Amino acid sequence: MQHTTTLEDLIGIEHCKLGFYQELQQKVEQLKSSNLKLEEKRKEIQALLDGITDLMVVLCEDLIIQRVNHVFTAWFPGVVAEGQVCYNVFRGRETPCLECPALRALDQDKVVKDLCIYKVKDRFRHFDIIASPLKTSPTGKRQVLLFKRDVTLEKEFQAQFHQAEKMATVGTLAAGVAHEINNPLTAILGFAQGLQRRNSRLRSSIDAELLADFEEYTEIIIKECLRCRDIVQTLLTFSRPNATTQGHVDLNQCINDTLFILKHHFKEQPNLTVQTELDPVLPAILGDESQLKQVIINLLINAFDATTDGGTILIRTQCVNVTDVDLMIEDNGCGIPREHQDKLFEPFFTTKPVGKGVGIGLSTCYSIVNNHHGEISVTSSVGKGSMFRVTLPGLPNHE
Repeated sequence: MQHTTTLEDLIGIEHCKLGFYQELQQKVEQLKSSNLKLEEKRKEIQALLDGITDLMVVLCEDLIIQRVNHVFTAWFPGVVAEGQVCYNVFRGRETPCLECPALRALDQDKVVKDLCIYKVKDRFRHFDIIASPLKTSPTGKRQVLLFKRDVTLEKEFQAQFHQAEKMATVGTLAAGVAHEINNPLTAILGFAQGLQRRNSRLRSSIDAELLADFEEYTEIIIKECLRCRDIVQTLLTFSRPNATTQGHVDLNQCINDTLFILKHHFKEQPNLTVQTELDPVLPAILGDESQLKQVIINLLINAFDATTDGGTILIRTQCVNVTDVDLMIEDNGCGIPREHQDKLFEPFFTTKPVGKGVGIGLSTCYSIVNNHHGEISVTSSVGKGSMFRVTLPGLPNHE
């Protein structure tokens, strides 16, 4: 018996098709939504990975690089890492490194930390390394995740601070030695002056030429003793603890004392000229003399470093606004780039080459000047020089 398709059958078939299409469309929408979520998750993970500043490397058990993060490109521009052995890429070796942290992590099946030093672009750098074994890959090979952090600058800072601590100890010892030197120095000076007073009694007893030599020698001894006494006194003044009570300070005298300390330092650079223009009627300052000398020393050392090829350092003082005092230290050295000038007084910021400064000198200057209720500023042009200006409140004449 032949079946005849009725209108109802056709409508039923269309309903079935419509339901199938609707269900298929729902599946497509769900799939799109799922893919969208996966893409969002992928971007989120990628953003997290991009935010990591350490070098990340995935190695297989043969130490062949599988994957690297974006930091590798910054450290090794133009180098294709995938497929190469790590010891060849990082160390330029043909054999695995001794005590390799990646191999140790795989052998011990635990996280291994290490510190290594090796040359990168003609410079030795320090790296903190963390090697963490991963679960077995789908291919059955074991893998290890390697993190490398460049800690060269941190190590250099530590070395600088250790050196600063050593110099602080040396300064303390120098202050003690200066006290001890004062005693024999006083005795030498006293006896030399005693001999000088007896010169008149020798005029009729010895040859005139011999007497002249004797007078010249005693005069030189006294002169050099007085010079040594001034040096010792200057060192003692500078080495006083920071907690000393503030008093009236003559800024011009502070400058002269500081230049006296640095005299031999400046002689190391024969093409350097140091000039002073000091206001003779400068008001006194209420402050800590040793701290203010520290400011002057730091600013002068910076000017000295900026004029390594020779030049001129000019030190000026002047009275402003009746009582305020200006100290200006100007050089015609290399100058400071504009983008660095706003950061100069931040701790640990330095424009000097590695090993020449740790970036605490100007920060210390800022702190001292601020504690004296003053201001410090800089104006500079690259290739023309710099001028540091320190403004401090002076004391009225009636004080």
